[in-house]
Amino acid sequence: MTPTEHERITTALRAAIVDGTYPEGTNLPHLTELVEQYGVSHMTVRRAIEQLETEGLVWARRRHGTVVRPLPSALRRTVRSRQMHRDDFGYYSDAESVAWRALGPTVVSWAPPPADVAGLLGVELTTNVLTRARLVGASPTEPRQIATSYLHPDVARGTVLEQVSTGPGGIYDRIEEMGHGPLKWRERISARAPSADDARALRLLPGVPVLHVARVSTSSATDQVVDVTVFVMSAALYEVEHSVSRAPSARWPVTPAGVPNVPFSQPDDAG
Repeated sequence: MTPTEHERITTALRAAIVDGTYPEGTNLPHLTELVEQYGVSHMTVRRAIEQLETEGLVWARRRHGTVVRPLPSALRRTVRSRQMHRDDFGYYSDAESVAWRALGPTVVSWAPPPADVAGLLGVELTTNVLTRARLVGASPTEPRQIATSYLHPDVARGTVLEQVSTGPGGIYDRIEEMGHGPLKWRERISARAPSADDARALRLLPGVPVLHVARVSTSSATDQVVDVTVFVMSAALYEVEHSVSRAPSARWPVTPAGVPNVPFSQPDDAG
């Protein structure tokens, strides 16, 4: 199939970005220049730019031109494991995050949690839970994640968990010391568009989604959820990887498949 004009221009500009003709942080030629260079209409060039923006290669800024973004292959992505680790400072979940530190004091308050968190905690939507919010980064200029812990009021009220500093090891150590150890964890991971506050705190470029990780902590003593910590992080910097195991129904050697997987029948448009 012969490529359309805007596909031809998209391919040429994409190649020029990848080979460094237009390095990260520089601007593509002005729209009028590209129109003259390729001998096409303004609309055709705009469609090519829109495609590059969709691919995350450029950022079209009003009055600032079209800026080349870092190539996805050049980004140092952190792969979240499915294990909890521990060192002298306490629990952590990613090897790279060991050196991360808070970029300001933890903000502690009592407030109703988001609806999804209320469901995980098993509380009513109007119930005040202890909220501990902090921004964490690799350096003062490199924010990495927004971490907000929502602690069940039956566990947190009247305890050291209400203090800005909870002491060595953090909230997980304190909860386990209260008789809920060893904590059991599970995570729910989804993606969404960032809020304005998320984008500002994480310094996200337009169009970059965030990963939304809800870590649920369950007491071994009561089998009740005692904490839900939500991590919000740039999807351009994080990815999730885990092993895929075989369920009993897929045990090797497998039984030969006997029924073809056919497409759904198409509706009859004739009538």
